[in-house]
Amino acid sequence: MNDASAPASSGDFVHPALFYRDQSEYLEGVGGFVRAALAADEPVLVAVPGPRLDILRESLDVGAAEVTWADMTRLGRNPGRILAALQDFAGRHEGRPARIVGEPIWPGRSPAEVLEATRHEALINTAFAGRRATVLCPYDVLGLPDAVVADARRTHPTLIAEGKDLLSPEYAQAPAIPTEWDGPLPEPGGVVPRFAYTLGGLGEVRAHTEAWARGTALGAARRGDLVLAVSEAAANSLAHGGGSGSLRLWRTGGGGVVAEVRDAGHLTDPLAGRRRPSLASVDGGRGLWMIHQLCDLVEIRSSESGLTLRMHMACS
Repeated sequence: MNDASAPASSGDFVHPALFYRDQSEYLEGVGGFVRAALAADEPVLVAVPGPRLDILRESLDVGAAEVTWADMTRLGRNPGRILAALQDFAGRHEGRPARIVGEPIWPGRSPAEVLEATRHEALINTAFAGRRATVLCPYDVLGLPDAVVADARRTHPTLIAEGKDLLSPEYAQAPAIPTEWDGPLPEPGGVVPRFAYTLGGLGEVRAHTEAWARGTALGAARRGDLVLAVSEAAANSLAHGGGSGSLRLWRTGGGGVVAEVRDAGHLTDPLAGRRRPSLASVDGGRGLWMIHQLCDLVEIRSSESGLTLRMHMACS
């Protein structure tokens, strides 16, 4: 049985979920993990929601240079960006067992964000396989829905609850990506027209998106981000999705927007776009990577009928 407070052995990736019920359990579990890393002279990254950063800093009272801190509400606003940030940190300390605290799900996340963050938790096991690293993931079991906590049992090999380190039977029985996570995305309210495009029509896609975006609450910079993200998605359709596709655009509450691209393609690599593409890669998910960097939430569903890519962008 793995102990999250002990360093990972060579070739081991350790990925426990820490179930906490109050601030005292949070500080004991996360604080103990960080202190153990510092005592072992291991690099440590703490990526948790902003309010948690403050109480951890005060509790630990460690020098700024000893811990790398990140506000997960910013780093992980789009859950699809988290994995690359964690891999980048581990990569900067190649040859040493990295310690990471990552809290990608907290009360107040939308259901769509929670699902994509849960998908991240499942994919991290594949992405870090064979790496000398430990990623501790805290879960507020009183503040989060029971279904979220149940999914944490399926995405983490070990669990820490009430001071006990346990193997998770649900993890051993779960597929890498449960089929219910890949169900159809909910339809927007009302009728949303489709803009069809084919080879040679990428400029028309950009012009259509730019004209539509001028009627939204997005500022100029965010409108530019939207046009670029849609352009990358449409380019992928033309190159890998059968040479054609369709685009839908609609507004959401609070001034946000959603762009959806559908085509006949299929995504075979679930990590595409979530990990940083190498400079040498020719077809390494560069378009999806850029889309994840530009958007506040990205949802991808691949089925027998083709690929659906939804890109969410908030007003601010």
